[in-house]
Amino acid sequence: MFEKILIANRGEIACRVIKTARKMGIKTVAIYSDADKQSLHVKMADEAVHIGPSPANQSYIVIDKVMEAIRATGAQAVHPGYGFLSENAKFAEALAAEGVAFVGPPVGAIESMGDKITSKKIAQEAGVSTVPGYMGLIADADEAVKISNEIGYPVMIKASAGGGGKGMRIAWSDAEAREGFQSSKNEAANSFGDDRIFIEKFVTQPRHIEIQVLCDAHGNGIYLGERECSIQRRNQKVVEEAPSPFLDEDTRRAMGEQAVALAKAVGYASAGTVEFIVDGEKNFYFLEMNTRLQVEHPVTELITGVDLVEQMIRIAGGEPLSITQNDVKLNGWAIENRLYAEDPYRGFLPSIGRLTRYRPPQEVAAGPLHDSGKWQGDAPAGELAVRNDTGVFEGGEISMYYDPMIAKLCTWGPTREAAIAAMRDALDGFEVEGIGHNLPFLSAVMDHPIFIAGTMTTAFIEEQYPEGFNGVELPEQDLRKIAAASAAMHRVAEIRRTRVSGRMDNHERKVGSDWVVTLQDVSFNLTVDADRDGSTVRFDDGSALRVASDWTPGDQLARLTVGDDSLVVKVGKISGGFRIRSRGADLKVHVRTPRQAELAKLMPEKIAPDTSKLLLCPMPGLVVKLEVEVGDEVQEGQALCTIEAMKMENILRAEKKGVVSAINAAAGDSLAVDEVIMEFE
Repeated sequence: MFEKILIANRGEIACRVIKTARKMGIKTVAIYSDADKQSLHVKMADEAVHIGPSPANQSYIVIDKVMEAIRATGAQAVHPGYGFLSENAKFAEALAAEGVAFVGPPVGAIESMGDKITSKKIAQEAGVSTVPGYMGLIADADEAVKISNEIGYPVMIKASAGGGGKGMRIAWSDAEAREGFQSSKNEAANSFGDDRIFIEKFVTQPRHIEIQVLCDAHGNGIYLGERECSIQRRNQKVVEEAPSPFLDEDTRRAMGEQAVALAKAVGYASAGTVEFIVDGEKNFYFLEMNTRLQVEHPVTELITGVDLVEQMIRIAGGEPLSITQNDVKLNGWAIENRLYAEDPYRGFLPSIGRLTRYRPPQEVAAGPLHDSGKWQGDAPAGELAVRNDTGVFEGGEISMYYDPMIAKLCTWGPTREAAIAAMRDALDGFEVEGIGHNLPFLSAVMDHPIFIAGTMTTAFIEEQYPEGFNGVELPEQDLRKIAAASAAMHRVAEIRRTRVSGRMDNHERKVGSDWVVTLQDVSFNLTVDADRDGSTVRFDDGSALRVASDWTPGDQLARLTVGDDSLVVKVGKISGGFRIRSRGADLKVHVRTPRQAELAKLMPEKIAPDTSKLLLCPMPGLVVKLEVEVGDEVQEGQALCTIEAMKMENILRAEKKGVVSAINAAAGDSLAVDEVIMEFE
């Protein structure tokens, strides 16, 4: 077995590989760019080598620089993680020339399966059902429009070397095909150094289901069930689970056997994933094969007990698989939520900055495993697993140069319902401050009836949130619980304030018991009766809730029991109350005396400033291109400029007809959030 492995990646996947290598007694080498000097993967590794400037195309995807790090440290093998060089055949060839093992498939498999065009041709020749499309290379936008018309809209424009949603666009018209072709080429070139593009039919109402395969160099191959990855935004997965709530055993077996047959046809040896589009009748179509470890691999590990990274390392070391298909048992259910540095209240645009607070929920093991990496029987009944794969820490920075993913929060339960319940609690207890993030949105998805029913498609987000995400409106039953909890917490805070030292004699402040709690435009008149064990909150309709908690003023997370239910909320202080966040809702909760509530109704509302004649930068990013000049008349929907952030191009469009009166930025400028790009008459 190897003594030292270099991880040619960064962030959470680098940390993930380091954990398994450490478990196996293998030393690790991290590589890092200028932006990642203080990163968690650098701190975790036994050694770390600086490889260049912050942009990935000047550091992480420069093969020569990675090879220099390998030579300098004497690493015997390289794990590429996902993204960057993980599916780069030239990198695998360079490693082979140096006598360094690649913890991934053979070069031939990377070339044939890693390239989306070639892989679809091979799949067709092997008799695998594929989505209609044009497999050849496309020269320019005019040809893209012509091909799109031949296939029939809508079409998917995709980067041949793409992955993770990069270099992908859906076009419903000639104009969108032309525009999407150029944006896809640009993103593909920046992210993968390969701007080749192909087009295929976009299947409406599809489910995205993928099969995890594991093959060795001795001709053995198995599949480890499937992953449901249908909840996506901009073709980037957000929520994954295993197994799929949609598949039956016969379909699972058919997809698995086909995936393994395809892998064996190209001499595959490592962990890999065969992705399918599945329609409502359970017909499945080959989409692509990812010749690497998938981002969502933890959910497969949680339901099978197989450490995929360990298996990849052992296969790269020449070992045969110790697991047969009969050994693979799907145990329970696992769900993964991807925590992104994206602000859901700003259209999920990237958010960068310092993590002033980062407190993930405590990890909990699901049950004992065999040394072979298999379950040692079922996990204890009712015990829930919580796993958080991350590459950040409190006080660290989220950079504009890389993918916006902060962490992958996973839960396991004996049933799907139990796994969802565990995820809800884990999300409620996950504290992130300092940047915009999608925790509220993830909480909303976990409570959405379509997700709960397991009937989602890849159109889930765009169909259920067509106007974007603006938070969750909680039902009155939940509002009553939060109102009761807030009143009880407010009383605790008020009592502390009355006990402040240095107060004047004969000026003792009394804390009353009658309060008016206002949240989500609803007011509750209630009375708080406290004792040593908690508070009894009585509403004016005669109902009452018992509130118990060890919360103290200043705590940013409160775990309470309200009535018969547990409640976990994030607590922030605002004037006259709290900012409460729970289950996707972000609430301003005002706790007032009856007289204060009476006067509050007379206060005028603050009017937001008028920005209707300004184009503001919606995210920190780089100006790639300006599409208009001063004096131009623009129409609603017209492209105004392109901003690049976190490897994604974002086209900003005119919201209404107008004339450009001033332009305050130029191509190449770095802009902050809400910086004025241009003004209109």
